Amino acid sequence: MHKKTWLIFICLAILISGYSIVQYFFMDAHQAGFVKLKLMLNSTLSSFWYIMLYLHIIFGIVALVIGPFTLFSKFREKNINRHRMMGKIYMIGILLGSVSGLYLAFYATGGLVSQLGFGFLSLFWLITACRALAKIKHKKIHAHQKWMIRNYSLTFAAVTLRIWLVLFTILFGFEHFNLSYTIIAWLCWIPNLIVAEWFIQRKLNRVKHQDNADLQF
Repeated sequence: MHKKTWLIFICLAILISGYSIVQYFFMDAHQAGFVKLKLMLNSTLSSFWYIMLYLHIIFGIVALVIGPFTLFSKFREKNINRHRMMGKIYMIGILLGSVSGLYLAFYATGGLVSQLGFGFLSLFWLITACRALAKIKHKKIHAHQKWMIRNYSLTFAAVTLRIWLVLFTILFGFEHFNLSYTIIAWLCWIPNLIVAEWFIQRKLNRVKHQDNADLQF
């Protein structure tokens, strides 16, 4: 990951994380926009739902903020022990964030289509993390990097979700929120995954082929 790209990712991650921390930990959670909306739509929110929400927020933030540091090659090369430690913390964040996210998906605003969108996001978030972990355990570093990029593109859905929410609200108004949210449930992560795959094919594979050519030479 290039330094400018890394700075963009880390700035957006910190901004969204800070916004979430202020909303849910410094203010009353019932006043948070996401919760107020669900209450406005006559949703019944149990104590267990709130517990899972807080788990999702806390460990999602952990993964969102740590992720760019694990992907930035210069940081990784100069701080390999820190990289490993942060990678372990990141994986814990993904595990608890995805499991709680899967539970929350069953109660997503917008009905079945939204529930499936967020449900698949949580499942793929966990699966890509498991694949990345399996690859590094077998010392397949290049394959590990690919799966980590795919995984963080799904982690970054926390950012793109909020960007799409603002855009859709401006373009279509709050009166069409349910329909907008149904679309955003898929739009917040599928384009991310497509861009990640493009990056892998265009950048990482080119580097790998170059390294192989250098070795042969």
